[in-house]
Amino acid sequence: MALLAIGVLIFGAIATVSLKQELLPPFSMPVASVTAVYPGAAPQIVERNVTERIEEAVSGGVGQKKVTSFSSDGLAGVSIEYDYGTDLDQAIQDLQQRIGRIQPQLPPRVVPQVAPGISTEFPVIHLAASGDDERLLGRRLRELVPGELSGIDGVSRVVVGGERAQSVEVRLDQDELRERGLTVDAVAALLGSSGSVVPAGTLTSGGESFALQIGEGFDSLADVRGLYLAPKVTLADVADVRVVEERPETVTRTDGRASLSVAVMAKPTGNTVAIAEEVKKRLPALTRSLGAATLLTVSFDQSEFIQESIGGLATEGLLGLGFAALVILVFLLSFRSTVVTVISIPLSLVAALIGLWVNGFTLNILTLGALTIAVGRVVDDSIVVVENIKRHLDHGEAKLHAVRTGTREVAGAVTASTLTTVAVFLPIAFAGGITGALFSTFALTVTIALLASLLVSLTVIPVLAYWFLRAPRTAVTCEAVEAKERGGLLQRVYVPVIGFAVRRRWVTLLASAGILVVTAGMAGQLKTDFLGSSGQNTFQIRQESAAGTSLAAADQAAREVEKALKGVSGLASYQVTVGPDRSEEGAARNVATFSVTARKGTDMKALREAVRARVDRLAAAGTGIGKVTVQEDQGGLTATDLAVTVSAADDASLARAAELVGDAVRQTPGTSEVKAGLAETARQIAVRVDRGAAAARGLTEARIVQAVARVTQGEQVAKVTLDGAEREVSLRVDAPAGDLAALRDLRVPTPLGRTVKLGDVARVETVTAPTRLTRIDGERATTVSAKFSGQDLGAASSALKRRLDALRLPAGATAEIGGVSEQQSSSFNSLFAALAAAVLIVYLIMVATFRSLAHPLTLLISIPFAATGALGLLVATGTPLGLSSLIGMLMLVGIVVTNAIVLLDLVRQYREGGMNAREAVVEGGRHRVRPVVMTAVATVCALTPMALGLTGDGGFLSRPLAVVVIGGLTSSTLLTLILLPTLYTIVEDVKDRFRRPRRPEPAPSPEPEPAHAG
Repeated sequence: MALLAIGVLIFGAIATVSLKQELLPPFSMPVASVTAVYPGAAPQIVERNVTERIEEAVSGGVGQKKVTSFSSDGLAGVSIEYDYGTDLDQAIQDLQQRIGRIQPQLPPRVVPQVAPGISTEFPVIHLAASGDDERLLGRRLRELVPGELSGIDGVSRVVVGGERAQSVEVRLDQDELRERGLTVDAVAALLGSSGSVVPAGTLTSGGESFALQIGEGFDSLADVRGLYLAPKVTLADVADVRVVEERPETVTRTDGRASLSVAVMAKPTGNTVAIAEEVKKRLPALTRSLGAATLLTVSFDQSEFIQESIGGLATEGLLGLGFAALVILVFLLSFRSTVVTVISIPLSLVAALIGLWVNGFTLNILTLGALTIAVGRVVDDSIVVVENIKRHLDHGEAKLHAVRTGTREVAGAVTASTLTTVAVFLPIAFAGGITGALFSTFALTVTIALLASLLVSLTVIPVLAYWFLRAPRTAVTCEAVEAKERGGLLQRVYVPVIGFAVRRRWVTLLASAGILVVTAGMAGQLKTDFLGSSGQNTFQIRQESAAGTSLAAADQAAREVEKALKGVSGLASYQVTVGPDRSEEGAARNVATFSVTARKGTDMKALREAVRARVDRLAAAGTGIGKVTVQEDQGGLTATDLAVTVSAADDASLARAAELVGDAVRQTPGTSEVKAGLAETARQIAVRVDRGAAAARGLTEARIVQAVARVTQGEQVAKVTLDGAEREVSLRVDAPAGDLAALRDLRVPTPLGRTVKLGDVARVETVTAPTRLTRIDGERATTVSAKFSGQDLGAASSALKRRLDALRLPAGATAEIGGVSEQQSSSFNSLFAALAAAVLIVYLIMVATFRSLAHPLTLLISIPFAATGALGLLVATGTPLGLSSLIGMLMLVGIVVTNAIVLLDLVRQYREGGMNAREAVVEGGRHRVRPVVMTAVATVCALTPMALGLTGDGGFLSRPLAVVVIGGLTSSTLLTLILLPTLYTIVEDVKDRFRRPRRPEPAPSPEPEPAHAG
């Protein structure tokens, strides 16, 4: 056994250093997305020609819950949400096949892309690069950084952002073209067919085969300019060919300095901490390679919070272990017994770490939180064995006999109690949604630790007890041992209490009923939450400009906010990105997103309030900064959005319904930053072709669209390789139109070689139209959302639902609550079902243990009283009832019933020996009170550091769970020792009336009594 323990410790050390460290266990959201770019198309055109066709194609797949779409300027997006458990890879393959079938129906050059809605890869670390020459820096970053960092184990790709791309512009002169008898279409066709290498089969000569290829690519601007369009006529004769910088879509700055961004993306199997450490180790060499004037800094590092969280939980676990050891020492008053007992904790936890490693799980705040919580429970089995062995030794038995007999007597009780606790985690494996995704690994970790503790207590602990425990130096009698126990503090306090309880049973029952009433009252005062705040030291600021605002204007507004951020106490750094709005409520506008990082130890709530106050003063000064929102900490799991999905048959009804719902959300306490979800309108230039006038001149609508596009945005016709990089060749005609009059005067070439003004074949006018159109399941819809900053999410959701039910919406309009409220409701329902299943499983185990249907029902009475302490401590500490708290309730079912099982087991033995019910419960309780209280106090003390959050915010998911277990275990232990014996006597008295008298058997000797298995 010693060699086995040493082997476990060695493999545990290997597992500990090999385990990957993450913030949360990896899980995938069952969402897929389809995006399609339709350059230059207005939202209405995008919806009609692209979005609706994609929606029709993808709808009806297996496991689909909801199909959401948006159409904006030049972009279509369709999001498909699936039921949890759906094979997302298979779903994406099905979507790709469906999109492939409708590809011929889509406009030319529109190629939809299918991808997971929430990528399984994520940025581990963000770098900000700045230098004197942004163009040169961008090229050097693209050449050096991806190659250097992609080789790190676990990195999927490296993304360089903010770089201004270059292209080759060919600007045709129509006068020169007419003079040489050429047309724009002829030049476009020639450019498209040239500059490429085409395979043309093979050629066999002299017994050797040669691959045949025709053509040659463009390798320089000279190649493009020298392209012959006709004899003695090159492209340079009729066009201006040059390299131009494409208009930037985004602008990035770090701490006020223009910068480019580098995002290092990790694979789902990557080790976040190891990747970040390796990237930071390579930064000095990378900076030297990029040039002396380059500054390469870390703007965001996910690994720092992970390491702080894991380190904090590990410290709390060690503190808990120390507290548990101290409690055992106080109760057993033996250093040797304490060491033998406590040795089960590291062995059990190391076995759990090996289990995590073998199963490919990661070390994250949930698995480590499970190990920390298990500290208080894994020692219980060893306490049972050691105390029973010590009792036999105290009675003067030989050491080997005492170890064997003491272990054998409690083996059944220890096994049953451990299996009871383990069984309650089984329903979590079948829980759906985010509950199962997050807490299945938590449940598995606790299960492995508990099963390991059972194995250790029945194998390793007896061996250590034989080696280290000592028998009394002087012989003692059983009467002396009994007298010593009766003189102990616990028995002197407990025996009179239990005696009164079983004599005045109606008093006990009334008091218990009163406690249940108080519990129900506390439930009404309880606040509810979903997951709570993660406590990260980062948050975001979102600055929205009006629809139609240019990138330059949005950038200038962002600079004003940057000025306000300077000098804010506790702010370490920030990075701002200005660009198109890609959010669900986005439109044809540019937004600025600030990622703010605080210094260590900063009060995040105070920092956000300070930033919000400065921004509010800036907005009040009339600086035209737009709408600025200071958001909560980053992290999708801790979102606090209330959302209501509004759908209607037409735009007018939708607008009215969204307005009514928005008012209802604003009236709900705790809500702020309410967004109606309807896209803003913006002025657009509409070109409506006069088909009759166009046909008279030999033109079609498609030909006019092409001619206008060649002037306004250019046409991609070829590719050229410059400086080792492939660039687009864009064909343009004449100078771009500067205003509406110039657009009407635009010359459109006809098939006869002449030109006509655009205004002669089309009506050009300014119109107002929505900048974004959204649909849900094929209906016009929008989402009204709000930030929830209150403490009782459940009450806010109920109040909002009442207000929505009272609304008189337009005919055909509907409003349904979604967002975090829907997630909370779904998860709570799932966990309540798991709680009921856990009670049933525990009952079945007790039926098998006691071979009775009545006694297990009596045992279950301890479960409701566990809620008394759990809810009371939640209310007292102001901790909301959330997902973690309910997991704690589930865990309590197994823990608290354990005390009841072992207590009733000994009482049953006394009854079988001939004692009456009252004598049996008093004697059984007297012998069980010390181990019951001892294991409960050990568990409570082990969890106290986590409940107090002594080392920071890493345990934001584990802390509520610890609070629930501490409160529930405290109340259930006290009530189990008093109420359960009382109920037992009532049941036994009823049974005695129908039981035949029997001759009593000798009562069992109390000396070898099994100790508590709790």
